[in-house]
Amino acid sequence: MEPLIRVEGIAAPLPIDNVDTDAIIPSRETRSVARTGYAEKLFANWRYEPGTRIVNPDFVLNKGPYDRASFLVAGTNFGCGSSREAAVWALKQFGIRCVIAESYGAIFYNNCMRNGLLPAVLNKDQIAIILDYIDNCEGEPNITVDLEQCEVLVAGHAFSFEINARDREMLLSGADEVEMTLRNRDKIESFRETDSKTRPWLYKPRQYQNS
Repeated sequence: MEPLIRVEGIAAPLPIDNVDTDAIIPSRETRSVARTGYAEKLFANWRYEPGTRIVNPDFVLNKGPYDRASFLVAGTNFGCGSSREAAVWALKQFGIRCVIAESYGAIFYNNCMRNGLLPAVLNKDQIAIILDYIDNCEGEPNITVDLEQCEVLVAGHAFSFEINARDREMLLSGADEVEMTLRNRDKIESFRETDSKTRPWLYKPRQYQNS
């Protein structure tokens, strides 16, 4: 995964509560087994006219400069619904590196961490300040997220957010769970060596007989 340390970019407003994973990536858009090609499928029911790929000019991500957004500022319970990991793939492949919301669906939140997308949690008042900045910004509404400091920087404000230490390290390093586990290879091998002496029967090759 690409490391996420400090990201500066355009913030797009989507202040809607309870945006579920079927809205983020409709089920009909997830038939491929590949993990690529999801950018154009993001919010397909909202970005396009019904049953087509004709762009809906009123949807926020179809408008400049939001069509180049690195951040999505959402409402409460973002990513609720099914455990559709493709919802995170679609956001990230579109270019979103961080979603900012009051709360998230639990599975969506975990999927974000394991796919290099930061789900930052801020409170209602902080999000209102960011949305007001976006609405009234004369130029492009740029904000910065600093994961080393765990801060969202916008219009002279620095809003702190919390994140689990292991998840933070995964995002900072760009490592997935397997890579994080392999960092402890020496400890794992040491445990196996000790455990094999204590419970040797677990380490004996199994013998199979042909019937």
